[in-house]
Amino acid sequence: MVSLSSSRMFQLLPGRMQPTGHRSRKTRLVTKDGHCNIEFGNIEYSNHFAYVVDFWTTFVEIRWRFVLLLFVATFTGSWFIFSLLWYWIAKSNGDLSGQNRTDGHVRCIDNINGLTAAFLYSLETQTTIGYGGRALTGHCAGTVALIVIQSLVGVFINCFMCGVILAKISLPKKRAKTVTFSNTAVICLKKGSLCLLIRVANLRKTLLIGSQIYGKLLRTTITPDGETIILDQVDVDFMVDAGKDNLFFICPLTLYHVINRSSPFYELSADTLPQQDFELVVFLDGTAESTSSSCQVRTSFIPQEIQWGYSFLPIISRTKMGKYRVDFSNFSRSVRVSAPHCVHCFETDADQRNHNNYSKENHSNQQKMGIENLAFQEVDIHDPLDDTKM
Repeated sequence: MVSLSSSRMFQLLPGRMQPTGHRSRKTRLVTKDGHCNIEFGNIEYSNHFAYVVDFWTTFVEIRWRFVLLLFVATFTGSWFIFSLLWYWIAKSNGDLSGQNRTDGHVRCIDNINGLTAAFLYSLETQTTIGYGGRALTGHCAGTVALIVIQSLVGVFINCFMCGVILAKISLPKKRAKTVTFSNTAVICLKKGSLCLLIRVANLRKTLLIGSQIYGKLLRTTITPDGETIILDQVDVDFMVDAGKDNLFFICPLTLYHVINRSSPFYELSADTLPQQDFELVVFLDGTAESTSSSCQVRTSFIPQEIQWGYSFLPIISRTKMGKYRVDFSNFSRSVRVSAPHCVHCFETDADQRNHNNYSKENHSNQQKMGIENLAFQEVDIHDPLDDTKM
């Protein structure tokens, strides 16, 4: 690889910052708000029975419009079904108006003169209103058994529907709505390494306990055997300055992934990044402090949403009153900075700088300690002693 000079390698990279709120129309697996863009086809009809068996999950996951429709249909249907039974009992006993009654006729239900009155009596019984106009006489065992059954059915329906509505209101994914990621990711130098940076913020003051952050790179790969794997998943590790696990997630954090030889982004450069076809999915798992329910926040980034040679603007400041202030207007905004053109260029220049520093250090040490010249050798000379007589 051709070595680039430091002045050219760290030149400002041309680019165009995408406006906040930009959404690419490229097809992706995970949308920016965390929904999975996938559908299941050619499912056998018999497999739909599994949804009926797991009816609780089915009712909790269906849309609100269907939950409200189910709520109205369940109560109205039960009132109408039991009204038919009350009407049948009253008609069989001759309690309806216009029926021929014998002397000494004993009523089972008072003031049931038609199907409408029977429906009102069913509603009053199941909702425990009891206006007093329509009531049992207590002379028929069938009416006593039926009112017990309807009361139990009404309690069961109340508990089930209240549970479904409460479960939907307290779904963990609703807590995830108050956790947001930056619209774009940036690549710049951080702590002497080329890193990919993403911002995440918790919009509530209540913490997410035990937060963990990780990523998956989705791309189409071809194996050495020639097999094409669609949506091949590669792990992408993210870190923050405060650590990797059990984050103190009270203010916005900047996640960074070091692009080194083990990174899936190692072969990328500023020129080849926009032409790539991959999707980076970032996950944040945590437990809500207020409800103790686990939740997961997801978002994704495509190559067109990753800015090479940019850095996020600072958003945390301190007021005169001693409070920390977060300016969310700069949450997804970035500024152009000097950055290497590619990882190979950065490593080559780093090795050259280290070599130059090492050479200068050795030269300095040689000047201090001196240099031995091998051309001069130490020779022992033994001269004969001259005896001089006086």
